Amino acid sequence: MIMKYINTKKPALSNTSLFLLLLMLIYAPQSLFAADINVSVDRNPVSLDESFQIIFTATESPDDDPDFRPLEQDFSILNQSNSSSSSWINGKSSKTIQWTLDVMAKRAGSLVIPPVHFGNDVSLSSTILVAQNTANKAVNNDEDLFMEVEATPESPYIQSQVIYTLRLYTKVDISQARLNEPELADAVIEKLGEDSNYNTQVNNVNYSVTERKYAIFPQKSGQLTIKPLVLTAEVVAINNRPGFNSFFNSQITKTKRVETKAITLNVKPAPASFTGQHWLSAEQLILKQEWSGDILQMKVGEPLTRTLTLLAKGTTVGQLPELNTTKTNDQLKAYPDQPILQEQKKTDGLLAFREEKIALIPSTGGTYKLPALEIPWFNTKSQKVEVARIPETTITAIGGAETRATATTSAVTAVSPRKIEATPAIQPQQNNKWLWVSIFLASGWLLTLIYFLTKRPVKNQVIEINDAEISLKEIVKNLKKACSDNNAVAAKDALLEWGRQKYKVSNLGAIAVFCDARLRDEIQHLNHTLYGKKMQQWQGKKLFQAFTENKAREKIALTDDNSLEPLYRL
Repeated sequence: MIMKYINTKKPALSNTSLFLLLLMLIYAPQSLFAADINVSVDRNPVSLDESFQIIFTATESPDDDPDFRPLEQDFSILNQSNSSSSSWINGKSSKTIQWTLDVMAKRAGSLVIPPVHFGNDVSLSSTILVAQNTANKAVNNDEDLFMEVEATPESPYIQSQVIYTLRLYTKVDISQARLNEPELADAVIEKLGEDSNYNTQVNNVNYSVTERKYAIFPQKSGQLTIKPLVLTAEVVAINNRPGFNSFFNSQITKTKRVETKAITLNVKPAPASFTGQHWLSAEQLILKQEWSGDILQMKVGEPLTRTLTLLAKGTTVGQLPELNTTKTNDQLKAYPDQPILQEQKKTDGLLAFREEKIALIPSTGGTYKLPALEIPWFNTKSQKVEVARIPETTITAIGGAETRATATTSAVTAVSPRKIEATPAIQPQQNNKWLWVSIFLASGWLLTLIYFLTKRPVKNQVIEINDAEISLKEIVKNLKKACSDNNAVAAKDALLEWGRQKYKVSNLGAIAVFCDARLRDEIQHLNHTLYGKKMQQWQGKKLFQAFTENKAREKIALTDDNSLEPLYRL
């Protein structure tokens, strides 16, 4: 009786309780739904006499306007602005709101950018390294503009990233400026992000600075020289002729040409301590795997997808090795997809991303072991060889042929008696009804067949497009084999066939025009090997690496760089 009494006294939520619960949800603290507000700077480190930008970014509207007063303890706020943008990609909408502050540090050292309140929402904190005032440059105070360049490091390893920085200093207005791009044979060169602008002092003279960065990846060892950059611009000056009111003073221009110094890189070969088959250098590297389901409960005959991802900072996508090297048999069949290759250009270097998806289908029950995946790489920061590793993975498939046969037999046995018993219940009137339904469906099928037969030319057109794609894939396969065999003649034939189909040209020189710098250099090297005075021994590995990278860049060029989500952060 006691238990019965307790159960009867356990009512559902009363109307009053439900009302209070709704009030709590409506007036819940905003911290439960706080907006994420990230903070970044346009460059790091900076000098004490230079201005720089602090950027606050939110993906949704924060609670209120920002209160930037905490920044004034260590920074002077020179200017501030805000902007917003919205986009719609693949059926999903996204919004970005930014607040940009031009500031100067009040002291040197490692300064903390404190959290900023946006009502109840709060931004993250960050740090920036502020160096003492830069030493006076060897420049006369009457120089209107000058340029400087630097490369870091100047003694890189082969295929390692070099950050090439250009700074243009001006104290006058310029127009019609023309600046050439950096040139370096046997290298891949990529511009990094947008130009940054700030103010600084040189010999106690105020200058406006435009800074531009490039990532350079030398493709051979030895001394390589980056040619000087040349800027030609019209300098605007005021014509203050005596006897005229300043209102009528006209602007005059004069052409000025300035040039940077050349920088020589001492490129080192791969260190002897690196014993991996595929040379890969980077600042940071992440290797991981993901599964679409439970690997201990796989079902026989049903696919399970394994996703391998490699993310590297400070290298190109063409340098990332193939990930799916596991050999399988008839008991565990593998069906790999085409790899996804992407690059993202950050102000501090290049991010390269490779993803491979493999569908695994077990044909019999049991346990399968996938060997460990190891990728040796050279850490350019620590100057040490490291190994990214996925340990040996064990997967288990349950169910087998006998189980499926038993299940099928049981199903048929259960269904058959119902069919036999149901047959006498069908009346003649129902038979006539189903006869007319059958005639109607047969007529629809016949009309559909006639429609597709009359549309045969369209079908043939689709087949022709697929045949062209298959042909290109076959050409790439032939080129890969030729490069692997170091067969220069076969590589030339494959490239010529590729050029005829893709660009409608039929010689190596014309094909090279359509390619990026690295592939263009490799094609020219192949051409020189084949038709030079002396027949040289040719190695095809670099050509196919450059070909793969060129193909990836073509895909990347079709999409906006901003469409890459910020998940590729290291």
